[in-house]
Amino acid sequence: MLHRLRARSQRGAAVVDVVLVIVVLVPLVLGIVQVALVMFVRNTLAAAASEGARLAATADRGPGEGVALTREQVDQAISGRYAQDVTVRRVLIDGAPAIEVTIHARVPALGLGGPAIELDVAGHAIEERP
Repeated sequence: MLHRLRARSQRGAAVVDVVLVIVVLVPLVLGIVQVALVMFVRNTLAAAASEGARLAATADRGPGEGVALTREQVDQAISGRYAQDVTVRRVLIDGAPAIEVTIHARVPALGLGGPAIELDVAGHAIEERP
């Protein structure tokens, strides 16, 4: 009889345990997914900016072609919305003339919307001399 009373008083405890575990695990998993998304976008933007800077720094090409290549690569890899704010400028790196391509992007929470993380990513290349 005592065993039956204990079993009855424990009824529903598994549901409570599952809910308590889910309350902790879901935000943790969503946080990991958000960090992975931001890192993926940042790495993709850095690679595209570097490629754009390399193209713009070649002797027979110009800054406009570097920006176009950067936008094209970002559009193909992730989404064109991340390539809206691409700038190019001439800079000096250790006294040598160089090209810098900078991408300013906003990565929304889980890629859905809401609060966004601002990213500024730059790629550099030393200019070729004819």
